[in-house]
Amino acid sequence: MESYYLFSNGELKRKDNVIRLTAPDGRFKDLKVEMTREIFLFGEVDLNTKCLNYIGQLGIPVHIFNYYGFYSGSYYPREANVSGELLVAQVMHYADEAKRHEIAVQFVESASFNILRNLRYYRQRDKDVDAAMAEIKLLRKRITKTANVQELMGIEGNIRKVYYRAWQAIINQEIDFEKRVKRPPDNMINTLISYVNSLVYSSCLTEIYKTQLDPAISYLHSAGERRFSLCLDISEVFKPLIADRLIFSMLNKNIITEKDFEREANFCYMKKEARQKILQAYDLRMKETVKHRELARNVSYRHLIRLECYKLIKHLMNDKPYEGFKIWW
Repeated sequence: MESYYLFSNGELKRKDNVIRLTAPDGRFKDLKVEMTREIFLFGEVDLNTKCLNYIGQLGIPVHIFNYYGFYSGSYYPREANVSGELLVAQVMHYADEAKRHEIAVQFVESASFNILRNLRYYRQRDKDVDAAMAEIKLLRKRITKTANVQELMGIEGNIRKVYYRAWQAIINQEIDFEKRVKRPPDNMINTLISYVNSLVYSSCLTEIYKTQLDPAISYLHSAGERRFSLCLDISEVFKPLIADRLIFSMLNKNIITEKDFEREANFCYMKKEARQKILQAYDLRMKETVKHRELARNVSYRHLIRLECYKLIKHLMNDKPYEGFKIWW
């Protein structure tokens, strides 16, 4: 299965048994729908209901980004895998504060462990991150002692602040990055984080769609009216492995530099060519494989996300307690 990243402007429509993107100059690209996992739209693209109906029947999510490369939203087809029993269990675990807290603790435990794993990697390469590691280790000891999800979110936020401060030491380029700013991102690092995190979020949504989970019912983040908050929960676990490591690699190899960004009013955005370079690297990263310790076979980074969904389902159905993914290599 392939993920398609479409930058061209034009019209996306059904053509017999394929989806065709036709550019204004008449050139076109056909997507083999039987091999399509998801579609990312970065250009100005027109779609009609016939196309959306066909995509929906095939169960292909479409992720939409605006002119500046910022994530706008997703077309989420009607669920093909529906389980009323699981839906009830999901809601009950959200409504019960103790059960919700138990799951949320695992998300923060595993995410912070993976953050430490990244810092340890760079300490072994003589980066000055000892103070950040010590502070995060102290904060991690408070995770299981939190009384509620709100307190847990505070710990998680503090861990992120310490982690982001350490990026000055990790990244070889001269950067101006002291804190995380999202709406809108105000410098190249914040723009990179927003962009790559949105890719991870979209991939999590696609993988959740392949399961029977409802993406709107979450545990660490509050279930909101206008977002798939379970994607935020699961992406927290995988951002250190997928997003952060990709950003460090591209900056430290000078594949992405300050020259790849533009400033406009009070925000910063990436040039199209830089976004394409990151997408190529992201797609390769998602296809990377590791030997799974329990399955005893190679699995891709993308499939690790699907496996995380299955682990959560087992917990919700009282089959096996959920333990968040932790990097073991």
